Amino acid sequence: MKTALASLLPAFVLSIPAAGAAEIPKDAHVLLRMMNSLSTRNAQEGNQVYLQTATPITANGQIVVPVGSYVQGVVSHTKRSGRVAGKAELGIRLETLTFPGGKVLKFAPHLSSVDSNESDQRVVDENMVKQGPDHGKDAARIAILAGSGASIGGLTDRSWQGAGIGAAAGGAVGFATTLLTRGREVDLRRGSTLDVVFDRAISIE
Repeated sequence: MKTALASLLPAFVLSIPAAGAAEIPKDAHVLLRMMNSLSTRNAQEGNQVYLQTATPITANGQIVVPVGSYVQGVVSHTKRSGRVAGKAELGIRLETLTFPGGKVLKFAPHLSSVDSNESDQRVVDENMVKQGPDHGKDAARIAILAGSGASIGGLTDRSWQGAGIGAAAGGAVGFATTLLTRGREVDLRRGSTLDVVFDRAISIE
């Protein structure tokens, strides 16, 4: 019996992957979940970003990075949305991956996509999230205020002339309000997800 087990042992040992053989393959994707919230309203360069893997990374039929591994990064660029022009921008640089057992791996994958959070924010460059324009909302705001002004003007003197004056006044208020109101910000809320991709293979030693 012992002889039989001894004869099987070498084959069993050879079937175990050697230490340091695991590798995150090039072009691998992983979904990360935000552990803290970030917004261009108050984010500053150098702020820490904390995430966890929401999906595993596999290679050759094996899990090389399990769900629940911690990822840490830093805000590399931030820009608030302007009042007249300029869209909000948020840059994130991912730096370390910490396995459940405590092993830390330095890495630098880039962002592929982010949750829109009911807006037009999206990844426009490798690590840059940018918010979409506000033209539609600006036009709607001016139209609503112009319509309200027309109604008030018409009720005041019961004439089309009054309605016209009211509409002009309402449109002016709407335009002024638009100029004084900032556009939408980039918001990465706690629990939202980011898809990242690896540009090169990384050995896990």
